[in-house]
Amino acid sequence: MNLTEYFARIGYKEPNHKADLKTLTELHEHHIRSIPFENLSIHCGEKITLDLETIYNKLVRNKRGGWCYENNQLFSWVLKEIGYDVTYLGAKVPGLQPNCFESHLFIKVLVDGKPYIADVGYGIFWQIWQPLELISGKDQPQLPGVFRLDEDKGVWNLQKTGRRSDVPNESFGVSSLLANSLFKKVYSFTLVPRQIKDFTETCTFFQTSPESLFTNKSVCSLQAATGFRALIGWTYCEVTYNYQEGVDLIDVSTVPDEEVEKVLEEKFGVALENKLVSVNNKIHH
Repeated sequence: MNLTEYFARIGYKEPNHKADLKTLTELHEHHIRSIPFENLSIHCGEKITLDLETIYNKLVRNKRGGWCYENNQLFSWVLKEIGYDVTYLGAKVPGLQPNCFESHLFIKVLVDGKPYIADVGYGIFWQIWQPLELISGKDQPQLPGVFRLDEDKGVWNLQKTGRRSDVPNESFGVSSLLANSLFKKVYSFTLVPRQIKDFTETCTFFQTSPESLFTNKSVCSLQAATGFRALIGWTYCEVTYNYQEGVDLIDVSTVPDEEVEKVLEEKFGVALENKLVSVNNKIHH
């Protein structure tokens, strides 16, 4: 495991080893545009592990993506190597089973004594592009929309206010995961420090339970300069943020089963070793 290899993976040309906000922001942006959020291992018969070296080999050397436990653990290692003060945090995601603070892993980073939230492992519409100041009640505009953290009795809520959507190909029917909304509570969390072992049970649940979102949908998403692209089952979508004032463009199409792996290679840079069985089931809770 080495930083030079990681920097090459994310296309970070002028590595700055200064643990400041500028470097943190640049690394955050490069990571989300280079390493996809994806759960394809579940649908290729592969086990997803919390072991950092395995994650490094998968995401960096094998040019795959991963979900929050993989992306944010890798990113945390990078930040620690550079010299940042990093703490793991856990979040509860509305509508996602299990309903616990270990459903999502992300990072608190101290920069010159000031706390920020870094999260390179959420994907699609709700992915933050730059670190957020850990401050309650402040609107923090980014291209995807306006993010805001609100704290009440020790529980923090991350919210996003977006724009209305223009979907030219309405006939395709947008997957529930791609249904944009003007306002969304992304997740809630506390500032209790977490360890990786705290996420063992949820990591297992998400890849084995028939109630899990991730066993019911094969997902791959990657942020881009003006939006993001995503493949949910056979539904491919390209989103352009604010393509007209106050409007996001969502371009949706259906990918034939025999072309799914080609789309993954061409649009996401993901080459699978094992056969993918695409899935996009509706979830009922």
